Amino acid sequence: MSAQNQAASRTPFAELSGGRLLLAAFVIALSNFMVVLDTTIANVSVPHITGNLAVSSSQGTWVVTSYAVAEAICVPLTGWLASRFGTVRVFVMGLIGFTVFSFLCGLSTSLEMLVLCRIGQGLSGGPLMPLSQTLLMRIFPQEKHSQAMGLWAMTTVLGPILGPILGGLISDNLSWHWIFFINIPVGIICVMAAIRLLSVAETDTIRLRIDSVGLFLLVLWIGALQLMLDLGHERDWFNNTSIVMLALTAIIGFIVFLIWEMTDKQPVVNLWIFRHRGFTVSVLALSFGFGAFFGSIVLIPQWLQMNLGYTATWAGYLTATMGFGSLTMSPIVAKLATKHDPRALASFGLLLLGVVTFMRAFWITDSDFMTLAWPQILQGFAVPFFFIPLSNIALASVLPQEIASAAGLMNFLRTMAGAIGASIAVTIWDDHAKVARSEMVSSLHVEETQNTLIQSGFSPDSTLGIISSLVDKEAITMSANHVFLLFALAFIFAGLIIWLSPKPQRSLQGPAPH
Repeated sequence: MSAQNQAASRTPFAELSGGRLLLAAFVIALSNFMVVLDTTIANVSVPHITGNLAVSSSQGTWVVTSYAVAEAICVPLTGWLASRFGTVRVFVMGLIGFTVFSFLCGLSTSLEMLVLCRIGQGLSGGPLMPLSQTLLMRIFPQEKHSQAMGLWAMTTVLGPILGPILGGLISDNLSWHWIFFINIPVGIICVMAAIRLLSVAETDTIRLRIDSVGLFLLVLWIGALQLMLDLGHERDWFNNTSIVMLALTAIIGFIVFLIWEMTDKQPVVNLWIFRHRGFTVSVLALSFGFGAFFGSIVLIPQWLQMNLGYTATWAGYLTATMGFGSLTMSPIVAKLATKHDPRALASFGLLLLGVVTFMRAFWITDSDFMTLAWPQILQGFAVPFFFIPLSNIALASVLPQEIASAAGLMNFLRTMAGAIGASIAVTIWDDHAKVARSEMVSSLHVEETQNTLIQSGFSPDSTLGIISSLVDKEAITMSANHVFLLFALAFIFAGLIIWLSPKPQRSLQGPAPH
């Protein structure tokens, strides 16, 4: 190795300073934003896709499921891929793959082709999230690591917020194909900029064997779990034989996977990272918090459209009111994280989210826009307080050589928590609505209500329909309030357990732990 290369390896960010450093950071953050955005942008477009391709709505969910499964499988592999091929090289190849498969998704003329391309998109995009995290920490000087994490967290938080809005606007005004085509110019710019700017930050490669058994078990149990979560609701959960089989496959596969990975010399997923108490506790708190957060993001737009007559676009606008707070607070929290105990910041953020979600538990069918918007605005201010410090605690708790694997594990668990949170939200919402409706019907004096409506000028034939509609609206609202109450408890639990983490001896800008 030449003296120049040695100098570059000691200070990988030395050639990146001033404008070049900011441009490199922007490209990395934009790449992450593109991938995170794609996890939610297709959700609101599924009706358009199913209509255009002439398939059922249940079949249309595979467009979302296929991407989630592929991404979830690939995220834990990030550590191995980065070690084997180099961090920057994997990052660039992931960007190229994501862009190509986005183009093919837009060209798809059948559901089978679209699902296949979405799998390719998920496999390519999976490593980009943790690698963007790793690269930002690698190119910035150590005293700027917390700010770098703030930038990364901001893009991760804003993606799920803006995704449904963009998806709705593009699908309504252009066509669903364009939700994939918009990735092409962004992807090309990011690829070209990454090749020019990030080569200096490349990591050394190690020739590692692939843990094929571990990889197979990972694919098996994650695939089974994701399919169970996505198909469970429409197939009546465990009253269906196929759902029971998927659950057993997921459980047995997970247990065997744990045993195999803990005993293998070169595991595909380094589970020994969980020996760091700070990492384990912070990731657990992050999973509970993000699961409740993502579940709310899924539930609120649906409730607004079903009960209050909001269009998909306006439901997206109301959801997006939290974006202002997130953008404002992310850089502030990143700076605070360098001076204050990150556990206190995370606990404050999670408990504030608990209070905000508790406020939603008192929403009624007559709630006006501002009544609905205030919890969203407050949530926007709270999210960076839990997201940034928890990410800092997790990555600061592991050894420098474990950061890539730790980032992969953290993002994998966050992704899975989001899927589980969304599934729980929709399931409890639907089931509790049926219970609430039957209870309301049993206590309702139908004849008296009918007579009152007839006296008000309604025809006898229309009164039953009006009563049924009112009962449905109230039952759905009561059920939504019930879900919000459960999520509030989840936030509070996460806000308390973070104190089980040891007090950080260093922040991300400090010396490496040993």
